[in-house]
Amino acid sequence: MDNTEALSPKPDEFVENKNSRHPKGLWVLFGTEMWERFNFYGMRALLTLFMVNSLLMKEADASIIYGGFLALCYLTPMLGGFIADRFLGNRYCILLGGTLMAIGQFLLFVSASTFGSSLGTATTIMWTALGIIIFGNGFFKPNISSMVGSLYPKQ
Repeated sequence: MDNTEALSPKPDEFVENKNSRHPKGLWVLFGTEMWERFNFYGMRALLTLFMVNSLLMKEADASIIYGGFLALCYLTPMLGGFIADRFLGNRYCILLGGTLMAIGQFLLFVSASTFGSSLGTATTIMWTALGIIIFGNGFFKPNISSMVGSLYPKQ
């Protein structure tokens, strides 16, 4: 499950513009990473407000949850990179991570849609969503970065 074909790009795999020395695949990976980061940071901006104002958590509790969430988001890429290197490969882990993050974001939407009728259910859905996002980020983040590096020929 390695990416040996991506480690030796051929000259025709580069952009037609002679002034650019970037591979064609860079723009796809850049766009994917850009929208993933837009989604992640946009959600982060609203997460504590949602927990305090909608789920009626104390600010201190929301801050602890937020800090733990971020810590795990920055810790799990080590696990995701290891799993990709040993077992699944970069491409599969990127697809898996992106899918998990999309499911997690959708569940956060469901949580935000149900807090008015059942606070307990909304909180449970939020915890589930955050866990899924953490694992999705762990699979996605290290592998998209290493795939960008594999687009360029070794010097």
